[in-house]
Amino acid sequence: MLSAFRPRLPHVSAVLALCFALLLACPAHAQKTPGYQGPFALTNAQIVVAPGDTVNQGTVVIQDDSIAAVGPGATVPENAQTFDGEGLTVYPGFIDSGTHLGIAEVGSLPETQDFNEIGELTAHMNALTAVNPNSVHVPTTRVHGITSVITEPEEGILPGTAALISLHGYTPEQMHLGGVTLTKLDFPSVGRQGPSDDRSPETIQKEADKALNKLNELWTQAERYARIDSAVAVEPETRRKPEFVPAMEGLIPVIRGEQPLMISANAAPDLSAALDWAEERGVLDQVILSGAMEGWRVADEIAAADVPVLVGSIMQPPSRESDRYDKAYRTPALLHEAGVTVALRSGKTENVRNLVFHAGFAAAHGLGKTEALRAITTTPAQIFGIEDQVGTIEAGKRANLFVANGDPFQPDTNVRHLFIDGYKLPLENRATKLYDEFLNRTPGLTK
Repeated sequence: MLSAFRPRLPHVSAVLALCFALLLACPAHAQKTPGYQGPFALTNAQIVVAPGDTVNQGTVVIQDDSIAAVGPGATVPENAQTFDGEGLTVYPGFIDSGTHLGIAEVGSLPETQDFNEIGELTAHMNALTAVNPNSVHVPTTRVHGITSVITEPEEGILPGTAALISLHGYTPEQMHLGGVTLTKLDFPSVGRQGPSDDRSPETIQKEADKALNKLNELWTQAERYARIDSAVAVEPETRRKPEFVPAMEGLIPVIRGEQPLMISANAAPDLSAALDWAEERGVLDQVILSGAMEGWRVADEIAAADVPVLVGSIMQPPSRESDRYDKAYRTPALLHEAGVTVALRSGKTENVRNLVFHAGFAAAHGLGKTEALRAITTTPAQIFGIEDQVGTIEAGKRANLFVANGDPFQPDTNVRHLFIDGYKLPLENRATKLYDEFLNRTPGLTK
């Protein structure tokens, strides 16, 4: 019998005792430090309360998960851990308005890519459920002052819902910031997709018409499904509930005007067509444009529609060979000048950390430092409806902030302290560990 060869297991109490002894034997630096809460006080620091509103020398008090007091006269609690901020600046935590952070890990391994579902209509798929809180990209990102990101799905016309997450937590639900979710629509392309797109005009038009017809068909079905569902809710005993279709169920919040619709488009004709489509379908007031690399070509049209734009990635070549080399860098400024509400997105997975440089490029190419800072703090907070929680350093808001020794848009600036939801997090990640290892390495022994 197989049971005769089963090894005898030690008693559970013995195993626990051994584990406890090993834990005590480990040096403190070898144990994981997930962060800890205060109270904390950041004193004698310059405080960027909001873009364009700076306190030259003051104190920020953090209690539990919130900011308790801000300003020159803020009282420091007796039991607070105090950090002297002389020569340092306190900034609101940065927000990246478009990434794959937490739902993709290794580019060469499809098993780690959770943002790409099969099918044209997967509106019921929720990016939040696929977020990996232990992704190595999370600590690499937040040490640059980025405390929140939109993580989003792609592929297909309606690939699912994006979610706003904080970059600290043990579960996706703990990371979900403000309950913000956005249904995503990858609008069918009616224009060329960059310099390498060599399709004929006839082919482009044919493919665009086919995709747009498909979108309209799906949306009409979703509207009908939502109407039947509403009727059943009013008269559940006399109305027959429709056959459950997960993708249609996922679109109900948008159809009813309860959830924003994030439309991804880049070419100028696509952006114009997307706005026209949204107006025809009666969802224009829920629309947030994402990408918009040629938004400057139709900036007046976007401004007239009063639709906010999540611009990026801007660190790339221009979309047309005939454009100036810096057209992508200038897109946020050109949109802002036209009166469009602009936030920035990196559009990245492992390089979300470069959001600060996206903002720096936008600032240097016409947007200016103050507006660039708004584009990654207060503006996305307003677009996503959580300006009462994050975006500025004010009493009562979440303690999502960081302390740096200079301009955060400059490569030589270092973050000295980082707080998310009041937790002081270690400035440690895979990159810093590798740096320390090779900086202090001992040469191998030779025979």
